[in-house]
Amino acid sequence: MKIFLKIFIYLIDLYHKNKIVSFLKGKLKNKLINVIDVGAHKGETINLFSKNFNLNSIICYEASKKNFKHLIRLKKKKYSFNLEINNIGLGSEEKELDFFQTSESSSSTFCEINFQSNYYKRKKKILDIFKKENYIVNKEKIKLHTLQNEYKRFSFDFIDILKIDTEGFEFDVIKGAKDTLKRTKFIYFEHHFDSMIIKNYKFSEINDYLKNYNFQKILKIKMPLRKTFEYIYENRSY
Repeated sequence: MKIFLKIFIYLIDLYHKNKIVSFLKGKLKNKLINVIDVGAHKGETINLFSKNFNLNSIICYEASKKNFKHLIRLKKKKYSFNLEINNIGLGSEEKELDFFQTSESSSSTFCEINFQSNYYKRKKKILDIFKKENYIVNKEKIKLHTLQNEYKRFSFDFIDILKIDTEGFEFDVIKGAKDTLKRTKFIYFEHHFDSMIIKNYKFSEINDYLKNYNFQKILKIKMPLRKTFEYIYENRSY
């Protein structure tokens, strides 16, 4: 049963991601693009985008040392585009912050977890089908950089896709981009509406912030089996 459940979850997630890719392909028209992947996890975006886009460069950021080991293996492959991987986090300012590594690696986060939430209890029950261990397996201080400071060393002038998947830390990454947003065409990010992740902002704050930079929401899509939506915003000034 474990194998079939894993395959089922993988397939519905892949179907969901392919819908987003198809939408972006329609917008980019096979253009040579630069991607910033914040929360690269184990390289899912690298694999998916390399098969579907005409890539010039992907710059990846992954705060988790455990997840980063998977990116190192991907780095050994030969790609037709520039692939850079960084074992650091991005945030609203340069500082150190507690990072929580979870047993389900894709949920690792800089945010506190509400262990009393009903969503967490349901998720933990499902996860325990796969493994018996504590949800938080490690906590450590991680150095945060800002995208604005990182941008200064990039070899390209414009960011075509800024993808952010940081489990409740998305707004912090966006605020740290600052004027880099003026040189960004699309922002693709998720937002959790469940009470498991303790965020310091609401979705309306992200929306208002991006509006100030002349971004407009062009896609909203619910993620399968989650109280989470993914969004794409387009820079109308680009």
